[in-house]
Amino acid sequence: MGAAFFYHLTRQPLDHTLAVLLDKARGAGWRIAVRGTDAGRMEWLDEKLWQGPDDGFLAHGLAGGPHDALQPILLTADRGPAPNDPACLMTLDGAEVAPEEVTALERVCILFDGHDPEAVQRARVQWKALTAAGCSAQYWSEESGRWEKKAER
Repeated sequence: MGAAFFYHLTRQPLDHTLAVLLDKARGAGWRIAVRGTDAGRMEWLDEKLWQGPDDGFLAHGLAGGPHDALQPILLTADRGPAPNDPACLMTLDGAEVAPEEVTALERVCILFDGHDPEAVQRARVQWKALTAAGCSAQYWSEESGRWEKKAER
């Protein structure tokens, strides 16, 4: 049974924090799906990941290509199951996560912008929905300058 980890971004930009989390997930041997809500935003993220340092390159692909099932990291705006058979799902921009996904995967990471009141409210709604459904969840904040676990259910 997996868990949902909520990451409240207040210091580092999304692309930086996501790259760190992707690297850790790949280090665990997991395939990852990164789910957003907008195809254009996923294209932007694809470009950002390609511009990363050579020594920290994260092999990935943008959904819709001929090799989606082979991608270690697949960026998608689709709500359905990812074709790369991920062990980890990372969501951004309020992308939906079902309780069944949390229990079926090793981990679900929900990243949200702490400077956007709507994003914070959406994360609160997701926390309540997932924990009410019996999912294990952790809330992480970087407000102090380093990541700290602030809540767990």
